[in-house]
Amino acid sequence: MRIGVLDGRAVVVRGDRAVAVRQASQGRLPDDPMALLDEWPRVRDWAAELPDDAFDLTVTPAALGAPVPRPRQVFAVALNYPPHAAEAGFTPPAEPLVFTKFPACISGPDTTVALPPGKVDWEVELVAVVGRETYRVSEEHAWDAVAGLTVGQDLSERVTQLQGKPAQFSLGKSFPGFGPTGPVLVTPDEFDDPDDLEITGLLNNEAVQHDRTKSMIFPVPELIARLSAVLPLFPGDLVFTGTPAGVGNRMDPPRYLTADDELVSRIEGIGEIRQGFTDVRP
Repeated sequence: MRIGVLDGRAVVVRGDRAVAVRQASQGRLPDDPMALLDEWPRVRDWAAELPDDAFDLTVTPAALGAPVPRPRQVFAVALNYPPHAAEAGFTPPAEPLVFTKFPACISGPDTTVALPPGKVDWEVELVAVVGRETYRVSEEHAWDAVAGLTVGQDLSERVTQLQGKPAQFSLGKSFPGFGPTGPVLVTPDEFDDPDDLEITGLLNNEAVQHDRTKSMIFPVPELIARLSAVLPLFPGDLVFTGTPAGVGNRMDPPRYLTADDELVSRIEGIGEIRQGFTDVRP
């Protein structure tokens, strides 16, 4: 199943067609995507029975919003791919290095981001979406707690992020528009192997990041298990799972985003998100 958000309403997507959840369910299911996640098992079972002729809406990626527009909690993981840890000058961590992105930064798949003062960098990431309240789940059963996967960008303003000791990771990664996600939420059963997906970041049509998610030091089930060992996770919580090598501040010379750039973030089996930029600086 693929869930998107069109004009603020939850829709089920098949190819370039969609169906509004509330209308097709005759009001039995909500069209608010956050309320929908609270009823995820019902939604999944209902959507599996939808006939092809129910899909009466045409949908394009540019028309879609964030599949999870108002998450309660947004977690992010640093240095989760060994080549990225190496390019940053660190050994691979023995424990997940967790920070947050504040929920106000979450946006949709096709956006224009106003660049704040500083040095704005890119980080393509697989994002896991929690599908039920989860506390102290085992790694073996962690996929059962995941509603689906989506594409994300952990945009980062490096001056703010690295300012002070300890550094201001969460602030530097939470400017408006710094958490684009989408284009849809895809349930794990849609993939041959949800732990092994090609992930690619392109800057002006040039691949700057490329790996497979099986390279992650801490895969999705382990991250869900480790996070839920500390605190409850709720439907719609997002977990940005880390980025491959190829970020701008580790290039020689460093390369940061400008108003002339277009960033495309793509993950196999999910789709791509696309960001342009404006140079609106105080």
